[in-house]
Amino acid sequence: MKKKELLGKRLRDIRKCKGYSQEKLAEEINVDPTTISNIENGKNYPSLWNLESILHVLNCSFLDIFDFEHKNSQEDLLQQILLMLKNNPSKIEDFYKIAVALTK
Repeated sequence: MKKKELLGKRLRDIRKCKGYSQEKLAEEINVDPTTISNIENGKNYPSLWNLESILHVLNCSFLDIFDFEHKNSQEDLLQQILLMLKNNPSKIEDFYKIAVALTK
C-alpha cells in the first residue's frame, strides 16, 4: 500500500475515533469536504497548513498521524517477521510460543 493511502486511512481512523464527520472536520479547518475525502482516499497529500490544522482540531501529533507502519501488506509483514527472526535466531522459540498463544 502506498504511503499516501496509509496516511489517508490513518487520518480517517483518527477522525472517526474523535467523532468527527468529514464535513465537520472540513468546516473546522475551513476547506471543502472533498479536500478531506481526497486526503482520506489517498488521492492527495494534505498541504502542510491543512495537516497542521487537522492535527490541531483532532488534538493529535505528527507522530500519531504517521504511525501506520503496522498497516503494511501481509506479505510485507511476513518479510519483516522473517528478517527479525533471521537476525535474532535465539528468539524463534519465543516467537513460536507467542504465535501459538495468539492463534488459540
